[in-house]
This record gives sequence, C-alpha cells and structure tokens, in this order.
Amino acid sequence: MTHAHLTTWIVAFILFFVALSLQKNGKDKVVHMILRLFYLLIIATGVGMLFSINIDIMYVLKALVGLWIIAMWEMILIRSKKGEKPTILWVQLIVAFLLVLYLGLSLPLGFTPFM
Repeated sequence: MTHAHLTTWIVAFILFFVALSLQKNGKDKVVHMILRLFYLLIIATGVGMLFSINIDIMYVLKALVGLWIIAMWEMILIRSKKGEKPTILWVQLIVAFLLVLYLGLSLPLGFTPFM
C-alpha cells in the first residue's frame, strides 16, 4: 500500500506542474480532471494506510498536512486560471511539503533517515 500511495503522490506532483504549464494555453481541462482523480487515489491509499496501522497522532497530523498540500495544489491552479496571484499559496505549499517530508521521513513507517 505504501508503494501505491507514494506512486500516486509522484504522478500527482508531475500532473500538477503539467496542468500549471498547460493552463497558459487553456488546454489544462483534461489534465486537471485526471489530477483530481489522483487526489482521490491519494486520499484512498492514505486512508487505507492509516487504518492498516495503529493510528498515532503523528500519522493523523501527516494525513492532515497531506490534505493541506492537495488543497494548495487545487487553489493554486484555480487562482492561476482566474489570473490572480497565488504567491501566499505557493509559500503555504512549500511549508506543507517540507513538513510532510519531515513527518514522513521521521515516522517509523517506511524509510527513516532521521531516526
């Protein structure tokens, strides 16, 4: 389940930047819809992983930060499409990404270089 979750995150990360670059030409609708499908896959695999272990508050925090990242991706795409500046959203995305990386690498499930 961990590999599926990580794979969906990586594919969604790539799709986010593809949708962002295609947005300038107005051809991002299909990619954006596929990205939204990957949001659902990320959430489904994350919930599956969360309930397959003993739920700890740190894993719940990591899940909430992961949802924060998904929300920032979606809000950045929407604001960029409307022509508004998403600067503060990019800052939030970077903070959330660093936080989820730290939590993911420091918790015992998976690869743990900080332990």
